[in-house]
Amino acid sequence: MYVILVYDIKQVDNYNKRMRDIFKLCKRYLTHIQNSVFEGELSLDKLTALKIQLKNILDKQEDSCIVFASRQEKWMSKEFITNKQEEENKFI
Repeated sequence: MYVILVYDIKQVDNYNKRMRDIFKLCKRYLTHIQNSVFEGELSLDKLTALKIQLKNILDKQEDSCIVFASRQEKWMSKEFITNKQEEENKFI
C-alpha cells in the first residue's frame, strides 16, 4: 500500500518532544520528503502499527495527522510545482 502522511504539531506543552518523536517514528516507516510530509510503501500491518504508535504520541486536541493511502503508487499522481528538495536540504 502506498502512503502519504502529513502532520502538524501545535506549539504547546511538550511541542519539541512530540515533534522529535513523531519525526523519528515516521522516518522508521516512510521516506521524509518535505518538512512534515512522508511517503512510501507499507504493508497493511505496518501501516496499522504506525497509526497506533502515532496515536500514542499525538495530542488529540491540538495536533493534526492525515494519512492518504492507495493500493499502489501508480494510482496517485504526484507533480512537483517547484524544485524537488534534496535530502540534505530539508529542514525541520
